[in-house]
Amino acid sequence: MLRTTILSVLLTLIFALQLTAQQKYVMRLSDNWETAGDLPTQALLISLQGVANKKAPRLYFLYPDNWDFKFTEPLYDYYKSTRKMEFQEIKTVDEALKALSKDVKGYVVWDKSVRTSLIVAFTFAGLTESVIVSEELIPVVEKYGLKQKEDFRGKFTGQSDIEIYEWAYDKYWDQCDKEYLIYLGGEWGKVMKPGVADFGVLKKSFFTDASTDPADTLEYQFADKLFSQMKPMSIVMGWHSYKKDSEAQHVTLASSYALRVEGLHTLPNMSFNHQIPVTPGFRFKNNHNVKPGKKYIPKEKVYISCIQTDCLGIGAWTEPGRGEIPYAWEVTMNWSWLAPAMLQFFYDMATPNDYFIGSLSGPGYMYPKAIPKKYLPQTVEKAYELMKLLDLNVFEIMDHENYWKSNGIDDDLPKSVLDAYYKGMPDVLGFASGYRPGHTFYVKDGKPFISFDYYMSETRDEAEATSDLQELAQMNPKRPYFLLMHVRQWSDIKRVKRVLDELGPDFELVPLDIFMKMAGENPTFKTRYLPEQ
Repeated sequence: MLRTTILSVLLTLIFALQLTAQQKYVMRLSDNWETAGDLPTQALLISLQGVANKKAPRLYFLYPDNWDFKFTEPLYDYYKSTRKMEFQEIKTVDEALKALSKDVKGYVVWDKSVRTSLIVAFTFAGLTESVIVSEELIPVVEKYGLKQKEDFRGKFTGQSDIEIYEWAYDKYWDQCDKEYLIYLGGEWGKVMKPGVADFGVLKKSFFTDASTDPADTLEYQFADKLFSQMKPMSIVMGWHSYKKDSEAQHVTLASSYALRVEGLHTLPNMSFNHQIPVTPGFRFKNNHNVKPGKKYIPKEKVYISCIQTDCLGIGAWTEPGRGEIPYAWEVTMNWSWLAPAMLQFFYDMATPNDYFIGSLSGPGYMYPKAIPKKYLPQTVEKAYELMKLLDLNVFEIMDHENYWKSNGIDDDLPKSVLDAYYKGMPDVLGFASGYRPGHTFYVKDGKPFISFDYYMSETRDEAEATSDLQELAQMNPKRPYFLLMHVRQWSDIKRVKRVLDELGPDFELVPLDIFMKMAGENPTFKTRYLPEQ
């Protein structure tokens, strides 16, 4: 016992020393991401972050309050309080270069008149441990002795994106790490938000935003070529271009090669977060409500359970109201190894009413119908491993493989896919499915597969949302009626609670695990799934 205690103390001391050995810096980024605005400075800093964090987590950014991922400041405070990290604040590019330029091997110049040159510059920066500058910033970096490694000014003038990417492929692809492919999509034109780029620089990844829309023949063929040369279960990190293609097309193509999508392009500070482990002895522990051996007998009511989608950290998690009502949250399961301390942050913050579930379709965002059949069991098995690590016993599936082909009306699943999940995840309580209302319902061994019956948009009027739910109850008169509700990420919990409070005594909000337990043992829904093709 004494030896165990001493070992634990020693591990804690080593852990603390490792985290505090290198001086750490924090800097606040502006809310201007335009080419004619602060984007050149932000791109320089993000490339510097990726290079400076190669040896140790040293540079952390505080992103604007309206950034997609709202947790950069709370996570920063968490690191200071739980990891005893001390940060020196820097406020200018000069200060950042003065502190960290000794780790930089040179610089690459991008062409502000050719936006895509910046995406290629991030590939080059990772391969050569360089920072990215626009023309006017050259004197700033040369002040610290950095030499030019490459100059893209004028190089791509008049060229299409596919011509530029083919050139970059020929020049750099063979040198790049194939474990990650970085999609620097999202906004377009005069704006770019390359929040995830520091991680790509850290990992020496290839960057692109090539279209995955088959109608864009050349770019689609290029994207297909990239995906085909990655090993199954590798990561497509970042996000598709909002201008070029759709989310469904992007994830479908990735899934067709059994690749897992990990978004968004705005995911921040991953070169830092990737290197921070969980605290010694920490185990991920969910807030389970189902008691082993207890019978849960539903009354003649409408039982509602809510799942907030689109990842922890986006939307409602940091907004007021969390913890007031039973609520389920999608866990981005790859964070267990991509950013373990960041995921611990959410587990540590969770209230008894916060219940975590596995997502989305696999060990990452995937579409099961698009995954080759020979890889589907491996995909489910890998997802199940992460679920057990993270103490999760409900899993969520979404499949939009046909969404863009069928005008959004066909995202249901065939029985062969259901069977793969039931076989590969034997100890789950149940499965949730869909995004909008769906039609796949099934139960096996008391474990239900339930589609969403309601999609609560952030733009839906609250009174109308209440009326919608009451109408659903009238349309489904058999009791108990199990109504699974998907809450769009931007709807905060106080808003959801106001809607639910107006429903009346025939409705009861319950935790998702109890909802699944009751629905599995007392199914009142009709079995339905997509016919095999």
